[in-house]
Amino acid sequence: MTGAIIVCSLFFVSILSPFLSPYDPSEIDRYNILSPPDGKHLLGTDDLGRDVLSRMIHGSSISLAVGLVSVGIATVMGIVFGSIAGYYRGLIDVTIMRFVDIMLSIPTFFLILAVIAFLEPGIWNIMIVIGLTSWMGVARLVRAEFLSLKNREFVLASKSIGSSDFRIIVKHMLPNSLAPVIVSAVLGVAAAVLVESSLSFLGIGVQPPTPSWGNILTLGKDNIEIAWWLSVFPGLAILITVLGYNLLGEGLRDALDPRLWEE
Repeated sequence: MTGAIIVCSLFFVSILSPFLSPYDPSEIDRYNILSPPDGKHLLGTDDLGRDVLSRMIHGSSISLAVGLVSVGIATVMGIVFGSIAGYYRGLIDVTIMRFVDIMLSIPTFFLILAVIAFLEPGIWNIMIVIGLTSWMGVARLVRAEFLSLKNREFVLASKSIGSSDFRIIVKHMLPNSLAPVIVSAVLGVAAAVLVESSLSFLGIGVQPPTPSWGNILTLGKDNIEIAWWLSVFPGLAILITVLGYNLLGEGLRDALDPRLWEE
């Protein structure tokens, strides 16, 4: 319940960010540079006099967009590769799963850094790169579910009446294997938010003047001794967001897994 409340609150804040921001996130106020939190600027200002609260509110929409789009890409790829591997087995299964093993053997964050180094930094490139490097876990989950469902009665009955492989996969097997995928997708949003924040913190993610929690943290690092609010508030936002998605994922796992209903 707590996770759902946090996630819903963040969703509405990100959707309504143009109306909730007290100031333009790019508005420069040279008379209030590095101003601490007060009645005028509730979370203070940065090194250009921009309102931190307004930039954090707009940054929430960036984090939500990166999380949802990148996880969407990873989920679609994982479902496609996992279902093909689990249904057809044999050489196809071996080839796909060995490729998955190779991808998993490479540290994901360093793989993302290597790919981003050859691309122009930008939000769409970040979404695509995170999605293309995060689908392997979903593929393994879907494959495992397909292996357990392939010899079930309803699948054998569909084969006996001449249903096509595509119809069996999409209409019968896939709907019965989505529960762990949904949980994985929710947890994946939290991981994507962390990756985006880390890349922006390193200066190769979302580029200024577009606000994001990661590049606000970068300003906090540069001014840690005189502007603590630039580190504390975006850090808390990332912490609460990741915690909310993790709690929501755990709650969905308990709700969707019938093996836990009797406990």
